[in-house]
Amino acid sequence: MTFTDEQFSQVFTEWDLETLYADLSSAKGRRLTPVEKLHLRGLLAGHSPSEIAEKLSKSAKGVEVDLCSTLYQYVKNLVGKSNGKVDNWRSITEWLESAGYRKQIPIEVQADDHFSVKILVKRANVVLEKNQIAIDINLRIIAPTSSENNISENIEITETNPSLSIE
Repeated sequence: MTFTDEQFSQVFTEWDLETLYADLSSAKGRRLTPVEKLHLRGLLAGHSPSEIAEKLSKSAKGVEVDLCSTLYQYVKNLVGKSNGKVDNWRSITEWLESAGYRKQIPIEVQADDHFSVKILVKRANVVLEKNQIAIDINLRIIAPTSSENNISENIEITETNPSLSIE
């Protein structure tokens, strides 16, 4: 089977893959293989190892074993969790996002003809645990200080651990 960058391509717009590939290659000690890159993109796209295997017509157990012996180890070394255990495949994405490999997504909001705000979502983590959703969002809001001049003021808002209960 030929592996191409077209597989799990949506992650190219969301993640800084060039830097991530380079940093993981350093953690590994040599370049990532095309299969390792493909599996990584699958994880970053939000697919479980069994979903990655299904999409690639591979054995689910084989992909899981491959991830455990390769990518999981490289990511743990890269983010300083060498002694940590990967309890869930989602941990890989969360660790890489926390390490800053996810791109900031700018959103422009126009309230009226004279006022607009740019919002950069620096990080957004959503965790579902024990019938609760925990949302951790780090935003950067860039707004003009007055309508007379075009100077922007950067305001950074961080709210940690807001949560909603699911009934």
